[in-house]
Amino acid sequence: MHSSICSPISSPFQLLLKPSHNLAMGFGLLPKPKFSVKKSPSSSSPKALLSTAKESVLKEFHEKRALKIISGLQNFDRDNVASVVTAADKGGATHVDIACDPELVKLALSLTSLPVCVSSVDPAAFLAAVEAGAVMVEIGNYDSFYEKGVLFSPEKVLNLTKETKRILPSVTLSVTVPHTLSLPDQVKLAELLEKEGVDIIQTEGGKCSNPSKPGVLGLIEKATPTLAAAYSISGAVKIPVMCSSGLSTVTAPMAITAGAAGVGVGSAVNRLNDVVAMIAEVRSIASSLGGASADRHSPYEEETLRRLYNM
Repeated sequence: MHSSICSPISSPFQLLLKPSHNLAMGFGLLPKPKFSVKKSPSSSSPKALLSTAKESVLKEFHEKRALKIISGLQNFDRDNVASVVTAADKGGATHVDIACDPELVKLALSLTSLPVCVSSVDPAAFLAAVEAGAVMVEIGNYDSFYEKGVLFSPEKVLNLTKETKRILPSVTLSVTVPHTLSLPDQVKLAELLEKEGVDIIQTEGGKCSNPSKPGVLGLIEKATPTLAAAYSISGAVKIPVMCSSGLSTVTAPMAITAGAAGVGVGSAVNRLNDVVAMIAEVRSIASSLGGASADRHSPYEEETLRRLYNM
């Protein structure tokens, strides 16, 4: 199979999360989705609890309004991860995705009640993170590997998926389809992943795209590969598709129109060095998806937020 880095568009776990520390109340932010599982006589077994947890994790995907904020697969900077998680929580996101590390999971759960996803390409690493409280695992966010010349073939992705399902058969599993494959091969892989019991397919492509135009045109150019993949894959599978990589306020709504059930945003947020700026960016993207008030913070509100976060 031919591929290139930049091909053309072609065990039970913790279920109760700590409540959100809503330091920014009063600034029009939406209340966070309540992610908790109430135990009842009919759902007292671990298997039933896990099933209910999965339903809670996937709720926003089924409603086609999921917004996952990604800190980075190899980002173990506690301060930056804390800022990204806080921004996701205060900005109106529905999920947060962090590196696969139990201590980072505990940190995230001290800051948000959003479902926490962990990303890795090592299935054995997921168990400790799930035992720490992660409720979703992601095989993907490959960008840092591409930079080292490491590619992921369909066979490799399928083997990682099968091993993850063997270790954690009941945990919500998302798998990224590599953009290095042609679009037809991305679709074929997505169909095979669906047969393996994957819950979410994630697309990518932003790192590959090099926009030739500035401004809005450039933003659309940058998102084109992942939008094309979302459109093609969503028409071939029944499970939710998350469009990720290279998205912005301009292009996130396009992803939903293209058939995605949600969007994943990473560098547009995690590259910022100001938590208030991060909150504003998440808020803007959530607003573009219809998930938050369209009004931005006033200068007074932003200054108050900075004082709240001791900036």
